[in-house]
Amino acid sequence: MIFKNESKKILVTGGAGFIGSALIRKLLDFNNCDILNLDKYGYASDLTSIKRKLNNLESINKNKYQFSKVDLCDSNLVQDVINNFKPDIIFNLAAETHVDRSIDNPSSFIQNNIVGTYNLLESTLKFWNSLKKEKKTSFRLIHVSTDEVFGSIDGNVKFNEKSPYLPNSPYSASKASSDHLVRAWHMTYNLPVIITNCSNNFGPWQFPDKLIPNTILKALALQKIPVYGKGENIRDWLFVDDHVDALIIAAQNGTSGSNYCIGGECERKNIEVVNLICNIISDLKNNGINYSELISFVSDRPGHDLRYSIDISNIRNKLKWSPKSEFKINLINTVKWYSENLNWCKEISLKANYQGDRLGKIKK
Repeated sequence: MIFKNESKKILVTGGAGFIGSALIRKLLDFNNCDILNLDKYGYASDLTSIKRKLNNLESINKNKYQFSKVDLCDSNLVQDVINNFKPDIIFNLAAETHVDRSIDNPSSFIQNNIVGTYNLLESTLKFWNSLKKEKKTSFRLIHVSTDEVFGSIDGNVKFNEKSPYLPNSPYSASKASSDHLVRAWHMTYNLPVIITNCSNNFGPWQFPDKLIPNTILKALALQKIPVYGKGENIRDWLFVDDHVDALIIAAQNGTSGSNYCIGGECERKNIEVVNLICNIISDLKNNGINYSELISFVSDRPGHDLRYSIDISNIRNKLKWSPKSEFKINLINTVKWYSENLNWCKEISLKANYQGDRLGKIKK
């Protein structure tokens, strides 16, 4: 059982986001967790998946979940929430994450990812200092970050916990800054923290502006599928449920002050992923359409990292975690999920006032 059968109060920041909501859905399966979902409810936030999960739970588990609309940039409100809830564990997943958006509007990334993390650290430190010794010892703040903080990698080497930080976009720079703050609060104030750096996540319920859902929806709409450059950029793909399992294991068994790199051990060029999605849709539809003909190469993104790759040796050896899922099977299931949830895709995009022609009219 999770957390050695002890009852835990768990605060998840950014719990209405893609990874955060997946984490909460997993935690809801355990009877010994009281969960507070703290989220400012930004453009990509959505609680539909959690609500569906709650509808399938017994009343005892439903009562162990609550949601609070709070922006980490509001330091006073963050302090009040933490003091009132009194968490045993905090998972920090609150962040702006889309690279293109960070290029267009870096200021929101500076505020949310850096200032927001600072406010969380300060509020957490004050709360942690008020705890009795046993509670202080068992407390953990899990700060969820990205492999993009390491920049681009060449050759056959992989990122690991010792890799230097070389961010190349406003998004990755803001996440690198937040990582440094978390480490500093541990080294200076002894705050018990764990930092995780994950590779590219995918799966159901991901906001439609990311590569995999965007490709699926473009193909279903018979619209051009934009691919940066020649699609040679390489990413290490991690199924979101595998990532969530790693976060829970890190919270339960990880060492305070440690970093853990979490990857899917599944490197693919973007063009390979896009073509695979097109082939999957062709097989599912069986309508004679060659969806790969919709691929349209566009001007490359400024500062576009060529390759990310994660070495998971540390977390595999120390925490006995490794990805369980097979990439193609999960990709097929993800394509099916988006095909069956087109209304959700439209609704969340309209809620976000999502501009551009990424979705268009989806043809069933």
